[in-house]
Amino acid sequence: MTENTQNSEFKYLIRVSRTDLDGNKKLIMALQDIYGVGEAMARAIVRVTKLDPNKLAGYLTEEEVKKIEEVLADPTKFGIPSWMFNRRKDYITGEDKHVIESDLMIIKQEDINRLKRIRCYRGIRHELGLPCRGQRTKSTFRRGPTVGVSRRKK
Repeated sequence: MTENTQNSEFKYLIRVSRTDLDGNKKLIMALQDIYGVGEAMARAIVRVTKLDPNKLAGYLTEEEVKKIEEVLADPTKFGIPSWMFNRRKDYITGEDKHVIESDLMIIKQEDINRLKRIRCYRGIRHELGLPCRGQRTKSTFRRGPTVGVSRRKK
């Protein structure tokens, strides 16, 4: 290909499932810019769609973008195993699904609000802004200008 035809096919921004992807990145790295898609899921998408993982995202055709969006919409239909999904055994429906973008943000916030509403340990820790996964809090998770231990005045 000549340089003129190569530049005419190249797009600096690609719109995939409500996200603008950088066309200068390799395909696997660009797919990870979608909120809810990690490295393993990006590799699975590339493998299922039979695309070159080292190809720059800017050279994707419209058909390839549509294929990627189809896989993101329903990964089970394309044979991606359910253990790769980010929403296994959903609290409401009980099914395994992979959620991305604003849907994932809303679901995470609903889960935190449910924990707060039922007043469980994790919900209370979320309310107080403290860690809920067992980390030590003697020296970390301190807020404000105070550093160190403040002693009681005699």
